[in-house]
Amino acid sequence: MRYKAFLFDLDGVLVDTARYHYLAWKQLADELGIPFDETRNEAFKGVSRIRCMELLAQWGGLCVSDSEMKALADRKNTWYVQMLSKLDSRALLPGAGHMLDRAADWGVKCAICSASKNTPLIIEKLGISEVFSCVIDGNITSKAKPDPEVFLLAVSGLGVNKNECVIFEDAQAGAEAGKSAGIFVVGVGIKENIPSADMHIPDLAHLDVGELLAL
Repeated sequence: MRYKAFLFDLDGVLVDTARYHYLAWKQLADELGIPFDETRNEAFKGVSRIRCMELLAQWGGLCVSDSEMKALADRKNTWYVQMLSKLDSRALLPGAGHMLDRAADWGVKCAICSASKNTPLIIEKLGISEVFSCVIDGNITSKAKPDPEVFLLAVSGLGVNKNECVIFEDAQAGAEAGKSAGIFVVGVGIKENIPSADMHIPDLAHLDVGELLAL
């Protein structure tokens, strides 16, 4: 068996919190008088909170200091965390629960590779914390995707080789980071949104794990 580790992005791959992110950013954008819709929100997927805030300020022509930028991003995060209060295992995306439950049977280690600083809270509420041998998130990384840092740290933390890993990503920035790291990338979503991925599936329920592990 070639692959010994699965590296998962969180939002959009294992859990659907993307809607909460969008609503919180939309609330902030409305307060600032900046046009923001789901099309613009695509640029926020897979990147850090501060980078999202930088993009929002750019679109709105805002001139704000670093401290003001952080304060605005933190306000958005407060709203987002409040929205997460009712999150539970029902928020897992199709196929995610089964795949994580079976990982040990397949002899595959699992890691989370996410830009979200709320990762510990989210996986605790989902009841999946114990599945992951390694969690690399925005509290640990210093460089956002498409920089490959998050994946390289996970590879090191799991004690495996890059060619023994598979990345599951729903964002182009993440797919670019994975390919830059020299790792096989499965794009979760439509090909047009994740053109850099090596293969594409609608969701984890459509993954033939046996076929993947035999590659």
